[in-house]
Amino acid sequence: MKNANTLQAIERANIIGEGLFSISSATGAFTIKNVVEDTYSFTISHIGYVPKTVTVIVESEMEIVQVYLNESSTALKEVEVRGKSKHRIIKETPIVSHTVSKEFLDKNRENSLMQTLSEIPGVSTINIGSGQSKPVIRGLGFNRVAVVQNGIKHEAQQWGNDHGLEIDQYGIENIQIIKGPASLVYGSDAIAGVVDIQPNKIPIQNSFDGDVNILGESNNDLLGISTSIEVRKEKWFYRGRLTYRDYGDYKVPTDQINYENYIFELYDNNLRNTAGKEANASFSIGYVLDDVKSEFFFSNVNTKNGFFANAHGLEVRTSSIDYDSSNRDIDLPFHKVNHFKIMNNTSINMGKHTFHFDLGYQNNHREEHSEPVPHGYMPKPSDSKEREFNKNTYSLNMRDTFKPNNQHDIVVGINVEFQDNNINGWGFLIPEYSRFTIGAFAYDQFEIRPDLHFLAGIRYDYGLVDTKPYYDWFLSTINNNDGSRSYVYLQRAQNKTLGFGNISASTGLSYIQKNTTYKLNIGKSFRMPLANELASDGVNYHMYRYEKGNLDLDPEESYQLDIDIDHTTKQFSVGISPFVNFFENYIYLNPTSNYYETLQIYEYTQAKVFRFGGEIRASTTLFKNLQLDASAEYVYSKQTSGAKEGFTIPFSPPLSGLFSANYQFKKIFFFDKPQFIADYRITAAQKEIVPPEEKTDGYQVLNISLLTEMDLFKNNLPIEMRIKLNNAFNTKYFDHTSFYRLIDVPEAGRNLSISLTIPFNK
Repeated sequence: MKNANTLQAIERANIIGEGLFSISSATGAFTIKNVVEDTYSFTISHIGYVPKTVTVIVESEMEIVQVYLNESSTALKEVEVRGKSKHRIIKETPIVSHTVSKEFLDKNRENSLMQTLSEIPGVSTINIGSGQSKPVIRGLGFNRVAVVQNGIKHEAQQWGNDHGLEIDQYGIENIQIIKGPASLVYGSDAIAGVVDIQPNKIPIQNSFDGDVNILGESNNDLLGISTSIEVRKEKWFYRGRLTYRDYGDYKVPTDQINYENYIFELYDNNLRNTAGKEANASFSIGYVLDDVKSEFFFSNVNTKNGFFANAHGLEVRTSSIDYDSSNRDIDLPFHKVNHFKIMNNTSINMGKHTFHFDLGYQNNHREEHSEPVPHGYMPKPSDSKEREFNKNTYSLNMRDTFKPNNQHDIVVGINVEFQDNNINGWGFLIPEYSRFTIGAFAYDQFEIRPDLHFLAGIRYDYGLVDTKPYYDWFLSTINNNDGSRSYVYLQRAQNKTLGFGNISASTGLSYIQKNTTYKLNIGKSFRMPLANELASDGVNYHMYRYEKGNLDLDPEESYQLDIDIDHTTKQFSVGISPFVNFFENYIYLNPTSNYYETLQIYEYTQAKVFRFGGEIRASTTLFKNLQLDASAEYVYSKQTSGAKEGFTIPFSPPLSGLFSANYQFKKIFFFDKPQFIADYRITAAQKEIVPPEEKTDGYQVLNISLLTEMDLFKNNLPIEMRIKLNNAFNTKYFDHTSFYRLIDVPEAGRNLSISLTIPFNK
């Protein structure tokens, strides 16, 4: 299929016959299979070309059919187009956010979604081994960062330090990251920011696309594959994806670890028992009309990961397990997680109003297994199931977006969510609970003039947390006042119902002056206490401590000022995003001087916290093919009241800078658009800590990668290849926000990864 004038290939031309259909590829080729010998008539059409009808005689041996389309010329009456590009809309919105494209995700892909996003200034991760991580935005994480997928807030056991994010990173096309309070739209848990994984764009009519991604890594012997298809007829469309990853213990640049004066020898530099498996599946079906769009999304993420054998209560000193027998074994301790989702997104356009409905159901089933080790009066358990969590979440979001005139964009909405979390296992940490929240919000983005926009909004939330009573399954001995002894089942959690209500508000300005955009936003947000903060009372072996909740906690309240200045031209861009933040009653685990057996007791408490910081970024294009990028991020935190007054808060990231160079080469043999990328990260030492945290030294790490497309097969889309070398010099360093940093485990050593993405269409 070619242009009759230029002889250029025509992509996505429709070839339609009686009961037969095809679409031309990027090379202009098309194929119709399973056709018997006969004479056929096809109509070939494409926007911008005159339709053409051709007759084809199908025989056992026949030549390739060449079709040439003539460009059409149509005289149109004057048309006035009103609309704004996505880039313009982002500039006009006063909220400080960052849009992540599919191109960025493909170029920077790491072992988990959040590790991939950590290239963005202000975003970091709490890494749990090589296959899991959780988001941190400007030094705040856990339930202070809301992760949203297709409009539904992801709900798991995100309160745990060692609980990763159960989302398949493949197939994601667009993410919006909001830095700073976003409770106005997203609710209680968005007090620090949002990672909003937005729905993929709807496929074009009569299309069939897909890809196969194959990945291999040297550090942990990872092998992975992810494949997808996407089909649309006229009104119905379908998507599907399968992902499987299997990896062994990852290597660190040391042969021994010294924790609390006990030396753990590592065989072949393997951090033993950190192997894992991941199997994910997703499917969606959607329907499109002129004024109605609806899509059902089903997904299941299943993982099994081992924990470093010396991390879980240090029981390996007396364990009989041979952890070094194989680097792919998953022995005790380990956890298994299955996260199942059903979601529906529906939008209905009714004149000036567009109604959006998001429905969701999630089940998060987590089992944590450990060698049965008795504590206190507990007899030795009969199995390895230390803890089990089974959480069901039901969500409903409704909002009305309407424009009463050209100056106002008004949104009114409501969010409703119900959680039910059940527990099992011989170890107790948090009780069973249910949680109900409802929130209503409204905001207006007003165009004062084309270059000046004002946003204001308000929200009210109310929530109930109902904790269930829990008694030990074994008898404990207590001494009575009269000198006698009793044997009782100790109560760890009470039957308690607590209610929380609060207001969130936000107001901001955006001013566009030619190539420079100025944004200012002031927000007030809040976060409801979680069940673990209110009612935990048990040993957390993963963190080597005893944790106690506090039923008297108040909701967190946060006040924040955000400023963003961005100047962008064709050759150069620079930006700065400072913020100032104050917490009226920040909730955190405070280490006390008391001990339970040999474990230090930590109690949840509250304090006033003052924070400031921000990000700086710059980018320029030199010599046409060379792009240079630089960014830096910094967060300062200080508790201004409470038991740790004068100290920072846990997991505070240090000053960090990232320098990147991207050079685009000319075509080399069959390597098309080859790019060489070098990322050099410089991180300062973190000396501002909260005891018993340890200080971490500064470090520098170099990552390099090569990206290219390969035209290996005619009439097919090019294959994309990525070769990446992380930690090129095998540097031994400690990431202050890493989970294993707490027991002096360095980050992963040198890792070579090779990825192939093979696209296909019909």
